[in-house]
Amino acid sequence: MSQGSNFVDYVKICCRSGHGGSGSAHLHRDKHTAMGGPDGGDGGRGGHVIVKGNAQLWTLLHLKFRKHVIAGDGESGGSSQKSGKTGRDEILEVPLGTIAKNSETGETLFEITQDGETRILTEAGRGGLGNWHFKTSTFQTPRFAQPGEDGKEEWNVLELKLLADVGLVGFPNAGKSTLLSVVSAAKPEIADYAFTTLVPNLGIVAYRNGRSFVMADIPGIIEGASQGKGLGFRFLRHIERNSVLLFMVPADTNRTIKEEYNILLKELQEYNPELIHKPRVLAITKSDMLDDELLQEMKKEVPQDVPSIFISSVAQKGINELKDLLWTEINKEQ
Repeated sequence: MSQGSNFVDYVKICCRSGHGGSGSAHLHRDKHTAMGGPDGGDGGRGGHVIVKGNAQLWTLLHLKFRKHVIAGDGESGGSSQKSGKTGRDEILEVPLGTIAKNSETGETLFEITQDGETRILTEAGRGGLGNWHFKTSTFQTPRFAQPGEDGKEEWNVLELKLLADVGLVGFPNAGKSTLLSVVSAAKPEIADYAFTTLVPNLGIVAYRNGRSFVMADIPGIIEGASQGKGLGFRFLRHIERNSVLLFMVPADTNRTIKEEYNILLKELQEYNPELIHKPRVLAITKSDMLDDELLQEMKKEVPQDVPSIFISSVAQKGINELKDLLWTEINKEQ
């Protein structure tokens, strides 16, 4: 099984929160009191469906087959003003960078960004009030109580944006998967045709002195991705959370390096203008096929407004220098 096949970044779940328990209409009785006043307790609230951030999770795979999530109902109130028990909450643990949306309206409800952060996805019904709440000076023995509120049933979507330090941006065949396989322990499927990478691959890149950073190979951008052409639109959102974007242009491109770089930039800008403000590094890949003369010529074509480096993943050329460059950019004060 490829590493990518376990990567799940989208799940749709039917969430049902618990009904609130009904309040009690009990009247106080004991061996000394035949007809006491109202002492019915409140019903317990139902169980919420809650989403909780977990920094140890990378994917939504564990929720893929959970189509229905049902929280517990609250219990009814009792005598002596005893409140009913609260219904059991259902807690869905998710990776950081998970967005919750309402499936029908598409509205974004919230985003989980912190470890241990909890948000209510589907709110439970409140418990009903017991009859002692309704006692007044002129109405001493109310024999009624409030019913509990119904819970809700709704379809929600959980979507994951990757929390990577470096996002690889380039057309298919730019050498992104090859670079990832060289600098990290990730084993992406590598082949020379468009959209080899159908799911993002994550790699932990070991750096000097035991430090590391996370690199994500995002499926190849194609022209028109920002309009949803191909698979582009769904994958572009993974780039939103990266702190540095590594643009990759192959040395054997049939455009100039500057042209290809500008096309990639334009795709990102159309998808989300904010991405343009992220730090960028440009790597010209497959440069082992260039002789010195050609290399000097191509260096003149490289855009001047972005740090750039010529690399070859296969020949291991410029890889350490690239890591240094990325580490510097990641740790710059934003």
